[in-house]
Amino acid sequence: MAALAIKSSSMACPTPSPMHYCWSPANSSTNHSRRRLSSSTSLRISASSLADASALLKAAHHTVDTYIKSGMVVGLGCGQASAMAIEYLGRQLRTGAFRDILGIPMSVASASEAAKAGIPLDYYQDNSQIDFAFDDADVIEEGTLAAIIGRQSSQSDESLIQEKSILNSADKLVFMVSKKQYRGGLDGSIPVLVQSLNWLETAEEIDDLFLGDAEVWRRPAIGHAGPMGGDFPLITREGHNVLDVIFTSPIVSLVEVAKNLDKMDGVVGHGVISKFP
Repeated sequence: MAALAIKSSSMACPTPSPMHYCWSPANSSTNHSRRRLSSSTSLRISASSLADASALLKAAHHTVDTYIKSGMVVGLGCGQASAMAIEYLGRQLRTGAFRDILGIPMSVASASEAAKAGIPLDYYQDNSQIDFAFDDADVIEEGTLAAIIGRQSSQSDESLIQEKSILNSADKLVFMVSKKQYRGGLDGSIPVLVQSLNWLETAEEIDDLFLGDAEVWRRPAIGHAGPMGGDFPLITREGHNVLDVIFTSPIVSLVEVAKNLDKMDGVVGHGVISKFP
């Protein structure tokens, strides 16, 4: 496997270091340079997992060294590679490699990690100006670079809305993912935030929209998942239910799925990031 750093929202792409993926989104999907890191996302305690963690660490260091400059406001992402990047950014601040960095955390976990690393923090606001952001993604669609985030979250104090808002506000953006997470013909789930009052009606409409291609389950806070979310459905800190739209057939276009969800009454947000040109 390989760890990839997928870059967007910048016309220029610096000469990549060995084993790095760098994208210039203004060009076509065939006009890109590709280099590799070695990685997997296995969490098993083994020699293989140690090598995987080392590769993600290299991807995190490369992201910080290549894209972050002194004086930047930086969106701090969630996930294994993002945690590594946050720790390394804090270390570089302490050594004087960077100055006047301000972090905007995307989650409670990233805020805690940044505080431990000694990174000055501020809260995200609608008018926040963010120079650069990095994050993990669950999957990225080959060619379009549309991404899915939020598949794994089961914590009510985390906010998919905040994470997505920071990513969309950033002038430049890097996702750090394993090679197996970058592919065409995506399947699996897309998290969809819906108003809690009429969640079942909205779930039925989504089910009708993707009839035969996907199932719709309400995400539980604890216990096993199921269509109704069990006795303890997850409620986000904004008071929304989370529906997992689970595609059993390959998704033809992630961007089109996002557009259809955006038009639907009762849908507050979803986990598709499609800001790439």
